[in-house]
Amino acid sequence: MWLITAISSAFLFGLAGWWMKVSQMRGGSTRVLLLGLYASGTLGFGIHALLEGTLPKLADPRVWMAGFVIGAGSAWGNSLFMKALNFGPASLTSPLTNMNIILVIALGTWWYKEPLSASEAVGITFLLLAVLFIAHKRKEPLTITERRWFVLVGAAIVLFALRNGGLKVTDELGLPSAPILFIAYALSMGWFFMPDGGAVTRSSRRTGLWLGIIAGLFSYGGLQLYAMALAAGQANLAAPIFATNSLVVAAGAIAVYKEKLSFVQCTAFAFTILGLIIIRL
Repeated sequence: MWLITAISSAFLFGLAGWWMKVSQMRGGSTRVLLLGLYASGTLGFGIHALLEGTLPKLADPRVWMAGFVIGAGSAWGNSLFMKALNFGPASLTSPLTNMNIILVIALGTWWYKEPLSASEAVGITFLLLAVLFIAHKRKEPLTITERRWFVLVGAAIVLFALRNGGLKVTDELGLPSAPILFIAYALSMGWFFMPDGGAVTRSSRRTGLWLGIIAGLFSYGGLQLYAMALAAGQANLAAPIFATNSLVVAAGAIAVYKEKLSFVQCTAFAFTILGLIIIRL
């Protein structure tokens, strides 16, 4: 059951990424997009916590501390990722920042002593290769000339690991995920209230806001299911499955924007299916 939950978490979170791509293609404001995303996500986690009866946990200072750390990982990680794209190619930036999942695998395997069989290790390897390959583009140069790119990518990896690994830590502490993510998203929403730099049209803001709200609902669903997968299964297996959410964006780009896949990207899809099959076995 945890495997279905983990796959569903990747699919829903990938749909959040897809609507972010749609906003980009339509010229939506990135800041307003993220503002809308965190606003609807905050609402989703708030209602979830209310319905499951964990909203009173907001009185626990540990929940606030965890929410702050995970929120910082999410908001600042996204900010640094977007800045890194200004100094380096997406073909390198995206897969490298996704490699934060290796830190989460290490956390589950060595710190929490989660078992890992040889076949599961092979399956994880295929999933990680899929995450690396999916962002490959034929014509995009892979030369990095800006030193700032290395700093930004390194910091983004650590911050995203705080988000993805932080939920494992809070689960081990017996803390519910919904109120923590409610705080994390609420604090992140505040971060993106800062004004845009440069001229941004009303149409760009409107596009970013509405598509961000839609993306936030899928982000809520994906992260909540990811937290459930961590609670029911193992972080060193659930995390790499969750990381394949970027393949949903690629699939949408093929279907809607008629983007063509390279041989390497086709291999990424094959590795994902193969990795999931091996883990299931």
